[in-house]
Amino acid sequence: MFVFAIAGILAAATGQANGKPVLAHTMKSIDGKDVDLSKEFRGKVVLFVNVASACGYTGQYAGLQALHDKYASKGLVVVGVPSNEFGSQEPGTNAQIAEFCKKEYKVTFPMMAKVEVKGAKACGLYKSLTSKESNPSFSGEVGWNFTKFLVGKDGVCAARFDSGVEPNDSKLVTAIEKALAN
Repeated sequence: MFVFAIAGILAAATGQANGKPVLAHTMKSIDGKDVDLSKEFRGKVVLFVNVASACGYTGQYAGLQALHDKYASKGLVVVGVPSNEFGSQEPGTNAQIAEFCKKEYKVTFPMMAKVEVKGAKACGLYKSLTSKESNPSFSGEVGWNFTKFLVGKDGVCAARFDSGVEPNDSKLVTAIEKALAN
């Protein structure tokens, strides 16, 4: 385990993500529209975050919105992906989630429809993000809400950050800035 952690840190630090593009999926937006990730986010840096409205980390929505506000014009897209798998902390409907995000955190970044992000029923995107085949440097099952996957302009995962890493954490911000510069 320690060796994999060191390899992941080195890959993030050196930008050597050896994976395959992970955006070859279509998802539903929170308002029910099809989103072809490979077309919608082509050439962008994307931060996918599995989110929940009743979690101890829910306050990170504010920081995610701040990242969106600061870097969207430079090519960053923050994408919220609601999931109810961790402590049933996202029990609402897509409409309720959207209303909560707008009312409580003024979220303007894209939100997807609620999906599963781990196990056999995980949506295609999260199967790719967590698979050793498509994402060897940063694979592994999602452990909790607000896990963050940073995908570079090439569609390959460039970094992964656990729930406790706040959106304004210098390691995350540095990884975003590096991905935007590439």
